[in-house]
Amino acid sequence: MFTGIIEQVAVVKKVVRENDNLHITLEAPFTQELKIDQSVAHNGICLTVVNIENQEYTVTAIHETIVKTNIATWEVNKKINVERCMQMNGRLDGHIVQGHVDTTGTCTAIEDQNGSWKYTISYTDEHVTVEKGSITINGVSLTVVDSKDKSFSVCIIPYTYEHTNFHQLNVGDKVNLEFDIIGKYVAKLFNRTA
Repeated sequence: MFTGIIEQVAVVKKVVRENDNLHITLEAPFTQELKIDQSVAHNGICLTVVNIENQEYTVTAIHETIVKTNIATWEVNKKINVERCMQMNGRLDGHIVQGHVDTTGTCTAIEDQNGSWKYTISYTDEHVTVEKGSITINGVSLTVVDSKDKSFSVCIIPYTYEHTNFHQLNVGDKVNLEFDIIGKYVAKLFNRTA
């Protein structure tokens, strides 16, 4: 369980393909605090730590993760938003994030708003956003500004822009999307009774 409040930005150091799996080695400031078998969200993808060596740790992505996320586009030196799992004795600053990416979306517009940035994201799957609702983009908990059929916008403050990988995002880039879990349950119940 995560909050969508990014702790650090990790850097990809190595990507190794083995059969249908990807083994990704990253460097992060909190590496020495990690443990083998610990869950860490990487651009919103919950991955298990399988090896730790010095300041680098390795996670493995299986075929299903590779197909449903943008992880196949990761390469050496790419910056990745990372968050360790939520502690139950703290505040929930973002929203409930599972680290289970629902689909990918595409950044279709970036608007500089003179002190903030507005990003528009489109997607093809049957998911729903609502204005002022929660969405997770590359693991970052955000508030939906404009909600349309199969697209939405979010606004990014300077702190988020500088301390996540949003400053690297370009029009046309794929992003990982996790829709609000409460909204998904409501939509499923509504479809069952409609």
